Amino acid sequence: MEAPHCKFETVLEILVGKWKPVVLFHLFSNGTMRFSELQKAIPDITKKMLTQQLRELEYHDIVHRKIYHQIPPKVEYSITEHGKGMSTVLQAMNDWGMSHLTHLNELYGEERSVESFEGRLDEVTGN
Repeated sequence: MEAPHCKFETVLEILVGKWKPVVLFHLFSNGTMRFSELQKAIPDITKKMLTQQLRELEYHDIVHRKIYHQIPPKVEYSITEHGKGMSTVLQAMNDWGMSHLTHLNELYGEERSVESFEGRLDEVTGN
């Protein structure tokens, strides 16, 4: 009998990248959203990247895409029943992220946590 394999890779495949957790955050927070609403909610994401991220989430049955056959065309995105199971994982990640920022602010001072890290990284790498 083989040893059970770590399934972190499965979760990371779904969540990896800068934008998927952000897209999921907005869909969990707002419910059903149109493509244009997601674009407005995430102004730094390109149309191409948003499309790619939504397609990947749709492939994994995390996000549902509903097409309305009308003029002009209308497409809405929402979290699937299967995807709703990720809410506790995403909430735990968000809670830890907030706690980590508080920790960094205590170490380096508010608004300097990332700046301090980048400075230390430059020192270590010699840049």
